[in-house]
Amino acid sequence: MARSAGEESVPQRLLAAATRLFAENGFETTSVQQIVDAAGVTKGAMYHYFGSKDDLLYEIYARVLRDQKSRLDKAAESREPVQERLHAVAADVVATTAANLDDTVIFFRSMHLLHPDKQAEVRAERRRYHEKVCALIEEGQRDGVFRTDKSPDLVVDYFFGAVHHLGTWFRQDGKLTGAEVGEHFADLLLDALRK
Repeated sequence: MARSAGEESVPQRLLAAATRLFAENGFETTSVQQIVDAAGVTKGAMYHYFGSKDDLLYEIYARVLRDQKSRLDKAAESREPVQERLHAVAADVVATTAANLDDTVIFFRSMHLLHPDKQAEVRAERRRYHEKVCALIEEGQRDGVFRTDKSPDLVVDYFFGAVHHLGTWFRQDGKLTGAEVGEHFADLLLDALRK
Protein backbone atom coordinates (compact mmCIF):
# COMPACT_ATOMS: atom_id res chain seq x y z
CA MET A 1 0.00 0.00 0.00
CA ALA A 2 1.44 3.40 -0.99
CA ARG A 3 1.90 6.12 1.61
CA SER A 4 -0.13 9.27 1.24
CA ALA A 5 1.79 12.44 0.34
CA GLY A 6 1.77 13.73 3.94
CA GLU A 7 2.76 10.45 5.58
CA GLU A 8 6.43 10.06 6.48
CA SER A 9 8.26 6.75 6.42
CA VAL A 10 9.47 5.27 9.72
CA PRO A 11 13.11 6.32 9.11
CA GLN A 12 12.00 9.87 8.28
CA ARG A 13 9.88 10.04 11.43
CA LEU A 14 12.76 8.76 13.54
CA LEU A 15 15.19 11.24 12.02
CA ALA A 16 12.75 14.14 12.47
CA ALA A 17 12.10 13.18 16.10
CA ALA A 18 15.80 12.68 16.85
CA THR A 19 16.72 16.00 15.24
CA ARG A 20 14.13 17.87 17.28
CA LEU A 21 15.04 16.13 20.56
CA PHE A 22 18.80 16.46 20.04
CA ALA A 23 18.29 20.18 19.35
CA GLU A 24 16.11 20.66 22.43
CA ASN A 25 17.84 18.37 24.95
CA GLY A 26 21.25 17.52 23.52
CA PHE A 27 22.43 14.21 22.14
CA GLU A 28 23.72 12.81 25.42
CA THR A 29 20.57 13.41 27.44
CA THR A 30 18.12 12.18 24.79
CA SER A 31 17.18 8.55 25.23
CA VAL A 32 16.21 6.04 22.57
CA GLN A 33 12.85 5.70 24.35
CA GLN A 34 12.19 9.43 23.98
CA ILE A 35 13.00 9.22 20.27
CA VAL A 36 10.73 6.25 19.57
CA ASP A 37 7.92 7.77 21.63
CA ALA A 38 8.17 11.05 19.71
CA ALA A 39 8.28 9.20 16.38
CA GLY A 40 5.36 6.97 17.34
CA VAL A 41 7.22 3.73 16.67
CA THR A 42 8.63 0.85 18.70
CA LYS A 43 12.27 0.31 19.64
CA GLY A 44 12.22 -2.73 17.39
CA ALA A 45 11.22 -0.54 14.46
CA MET A 46 14.01 1.88 15.24
CA TYR A 47 16.62 -0.87 15.51
CA HIS A 48 15.39 -2.26 12.21
CA TYR A 49 16.56 0.95 10.50
CA PHE A 50 19.22 2.31 12.86
CA GLY A 51 21.54 0.18 14.95
CA SER A 52 21.96 2.82 17.64
CA LYS A 53 21.43 6.41 18.66
CA ASP A 54 24.87 7.05 17.12
CA ASP A 55 23.51 5.88 13.77
CA LEU A 56 20.69 8.41 14.01
CA LEU A 57 23.14 11.23 14.75
CA TYR A 58 25.37 10.11 11.89
CA GLU A 59 22.44 9.94 9.45
CA ILE A 60 21.17 13.41 10.43
CA TYR A 61 24.35 14.90 9.01
CA ALA A 62 25.14 12.27 6.36
CA ARG A 63 21.89 12.89 4.49
CA VAL A 64 22.73 16.61 4.21
CA LEU A 65 26.27 15.79 3.09
CA ARG A 66 25.00 13.28 0.48
CA ASP A 67 22.67 15.89 -0.96
CA GLN A 68 25.44 18.49 -1.06
CA LYS A 69 27.85 16.02 -2.67
CA SER A 70 25.32 15.11 -5.36
CA ARG A 71 24.77 18.78 -6.15
CA LEU A 72 28.53 19.41 -6.13
CA ASP A 73 29.11 16.59 -8.61
CA LYS A 74 26.45 17.94 -10.95
CA ALA A 75 27.79 21.50 -10.87
CA ALA A 76 31.47 20.49 -11.08
CA GLU A 77 30.88 18.27 -14.11
CA SER A 78 28.89 20.83 -16.09
CA ARG A 79 30.38 22.57 -19.13
CA GLU A 80 30.16 26.04 -17.56
CA PRO A 81 33.36 28.08 -17.08
CA VAL A 82 35.21 27.10 -13.92
CA GLN A 83 34.43 30.35 -12.12
CA GLU A 84 30.69 29.80 -12.67
CA ARG A 85 30.92 26.20 -11.47
CA LEU A 86 32.82 27.20 -8.34
CA HIS A 87 30.34 30.02 -7.67
CA ALA A 88 27.40 27.60 -8.01
CA VAL A 89 29.02 25.08 -5.67
CA ALA A 90 29.91 27.70 -3.05
CA ALA A 91 26.45 29.29 -3.11
CA ASP A 92 24.78 25.88 -2.92
CA VAL A 93 26.73 24.58 0.08
CA VAL A 94 25.84 27.70 2.05
CA ALA A 95 22.17 27.61 1.02
CA THR A 96 21.78 23.89 1.81
CA THR A 97 23.62 24.27 5.12
CA ALA A 98 21.29 27.15 6.05
CA ALA A 99 18.24 25.12 4.98
CA ASN A 100 19.38 22.22 7.20
CA LEU A 101 20.87 24.31 9.98
CA ASP A 102 19.47 22.28 12.89
CA ASP A 103 20.93 19.09 11.43
CA THR A 104 24.33 20.68 10.91
CA VAL A 105 24.48 22.39 14.30
CA ILE A 106 23.40 19.26 16.15
CA PHE A 107 25.99 17.21 14.36
CA PHE A 108 28.94 19.54 14.90
CA ARG A 109 27.96 19.98 18.55
CA SER A 110 27.82 16.20 19.10
CA MET A 111 30.19 14.68 16.53
CA HIS A 112 32.85 14.01 19.18
CA LEU A 113 30.37 11.67 20.90
CA LEU A 114 30.10 9.37 17.90
CA HIS A 115 31.94 6.06 17.73
CA PRO A 116 35.43 6.69 16.26
CA ASP A 117 34.56 4.66 13.13
CA LYS A 118 31.57 6.91 12.41
CA GLN A 119 33.66 10.01 13.05
CA ALA A 120 36.25 8.73 10.57
CA GLU A 121 33.52 8.07 7.98
CA VAL A 122 32.19 11.61 8.23
CA ARG A 123 35.66 13.14 8.09
CA ALA A 124 36.48 11.08 5.00
CA GLU A 125 33.25 12.18 3.26
CA ARG A 126 33.88 15.83 4.11
CA ARG A 127 37.49 15.53 2.97
CA ARG A 128 36.33 14.16 -0.42
CA TYR A 129 33.90 17.06 -0.74
CA HIS A 130 36.59 19.61 0.11
CA GLU A 131 39.03 17.94 -2.32
CA LYS A 132 36.54 18.32 -5.16
CA VAL A 133 36.11 22.03 -4.39
CA CYS A 134 39.89 22.33 -4.17
CA ALA A 135 40.16 20.70 -7.61
CA LEU A 136 37.92 23.41 -9.07
CA ILE A 137 40.21 26.10 -7.65
CA GLU A 138 43.26 24.30 -9.02
CA GLU A 139 41.58 24.05 -12.44
CA GLY A 140 40.94 27.79 -12.39
CA GLN A 141 44.55 28.44 -11.43
CA ARG A 142 45.84 26.22 -14.27
CA ASP A 143 43.52 27.98 -16.71
CA GLY A 144 44.76 31.40 -15.61
CA VAL A 145 41.34 32.44 -14.27
CA PHE A 146 42.29 32.42 -10.57
CA ARG A 147 45.34 33.86 -8.86
CA THR A 148 48.06 31.32 -8.09
CA ASP A 149 49.62 32.93 -5.00
CA LYS A 150 47.04 31.37 -2.67
CA SER A 151 47.00 27.71 -1.68
CA PRO A 152 43.77 26.02 -2.82
CA ASP A 153 43.76 23.94 0.38
CA LEU A 154 44.00 27.06 2.52
CA VAL A 155 41.25 28.81 0.55
CA VAL A 156 38.96 25.78 0.96
CA ASP A 157 39.66 25.55 4.70
CA TYR A 158 38.98 29.26 5.13
CA PHE A 159 35.74 29.12 3.14
CA PHE A 160 34.36 26.05 4.91
CA GLY A 161 35.32 27.47 8.29
CA ALA A 162 32.94 30.33 7.51
CA VAL A 163 30.25 27.91 6.30
CA HIS A 164 30.49 25.81 9.47
CA HIS A 165 30.17 29.02 11.51
CA LEU A 166 26.69 29.73 10.04
CA GLY A 167 25.04 27.97 12.96
CA THR A 168 26.22 30.68 15.35
CA TRP A 169 24.57 33.60 13.57
CA PHE A 170 22.27 32.66 10.68
CA ARG A 171 18.53 32.82 11.40
CA GLN A 172 15.76 31.63 9.07
CA ASP A 173 13.79 34.80 9.90
CA GLY A 174 16.79 37.10 9.43
CA LYS A 175 17.30 39.86 6.87
CA LEU A 176 18.84 37.50 4.29
CA THR A 177 17.66 34.08 3.14
CA GLY A 178 20.06 31.16 3.04
CA ALA A 179 20.22 31.47 -0.75
CA GLU A 180 21.10 35.17 -0.49
CA VAL A 181 23.83 34.46 2.06
CA GLY A 182 25.09 31.74 -0.28
CA GLU A 183 25.33 34.21 -3.15
CA HIS A 184 27.26 36.67 -0.96
CA PHE A 185 29.64 33.96 0.29
CA ALA A 186 30.23 32.75 -3.27
CA ASP A 187 30.87 36.31 -4.48
CA LEU A 188 33.41 36.83 -1.68
CA LEU A 189 35.15 33.56 -2.55
CA LEU A 190 35.38 34.40 -6.24
CA ASP A 191 36.51 37.98 -5.52
CA ALA A 192 39.33 36.61 -3.37
CA LEU A 193 40.46 34.27 -6.16
CA ARG A 194 40.33 36.69 -9.08
CA LYS A 195 43.66 37.75 -10.52
